[in-house]
Amino acid sequence: MRRRPGIAGLQNAAATRDQFRLVGENVAKVRTDVMKEQLATFRTQLKEFARKHKNDIRKNPLFRQQFHEMCAKVGVDPLASNKGAWAELLGIGDFYYELGVQIVDICIATRATNGGLIDLLDLRKLLCQKRKADLGSLTSDDCLRAISKLKVLGSGFEVISVGKKKLVRSVPTELNKDHNGILELAQAEGFVTVEQVERKFSWSTGRAIDVLETLLKEGLAMIDDGHRDGKRRYWFPCVTLSSDSTGADAKS
Repeated sequence: MRRRPGIAGLQNAAATRDQFRLVGENVAKVRTDVMKEQLATFRTQLKEFARKHKNDIRKNPLFRQQFHEMCAKVGVDPLASNKGAWAELLGIGDFYYELGVQIVDICIATRATNGGLIDLLDLRKLLCQKRKADLGSLTSDDCLRAISKLKVLGSGFEVISVGKKKLVRSVPTELNKDHNGILELAQAEGFVTVEQVERKFSWSTGRAIDVLETLLKEGLAMIDDGHRDGKRRYWFPCVTLSSDSTGADAKS
C-alpha cells in the first residue's frame, strides 16, 4: 500500500514552492530593471540624436515621420506639450500648432463647398498653397498628427476612411454605413444617381433617396438636374476635387 506524505513532506513541498516563487519573482524584477535601464538609455540617446539632427527633423518630412515612429516605439510623444522638454529641444510643437491653426482655417473656408468633409490630399494642397511650399514639404502624416491635436476642440475634427480615400471631417456629422457606401461609390465619377445606388446596394428607391437627401441636407452633396436623361446627379465635392491622388499621395 502506497504511503501518504506526512506533515514534514507537505511542509517541505510548500517550502520548495515558495523558493521557486521567490526565484521567479527575483528573475522577473531583474529583467524589468534591465529593460527600464535600457529604455532610459535609449531615450537619452534619442534626445541626443534629436539634438544632432534637429534641422533635418524640422525640414525633411520623411525624416520627421521616421523620427516620430522611433519615438512611438519607446513611448515618447514630442507633441505632448508645447512646454515640454522635447518641444523646447526641437521646436516641432510650434510647427504642428501652426499647421493645426491653418487646417482649421481651411476647413472653415471650404465648408460651404464641401459640407465640412475634405479629402486629405486636397487639404495638403491647400495647406502648401497657404504656406507657399511645394507638396513634398508636407506629408499626410504631418497633417494627421496636427489633426489629432485638434480633438481638444471637440468632436468635430477627425479623419475617416471611405474606400481608398481619407477624408477630414470638421463638423460633428455622424456618417453611418449607408453614407460611407455612397461616398465610396461616388469616387468613380464624382456623382451618383438614385438608380446607381439601387443597383449597387440592392436598395429600394425610398431608401436610396432618403440617404441621398440626408447627405444633401448636411451640405455634403450638390444636385444637378440639367441632363437630357432626366436623372438627378448627386455630386460630392469632397471626393471629386482631387485629380492626382495617386502618385502625389504616394510620396507621403
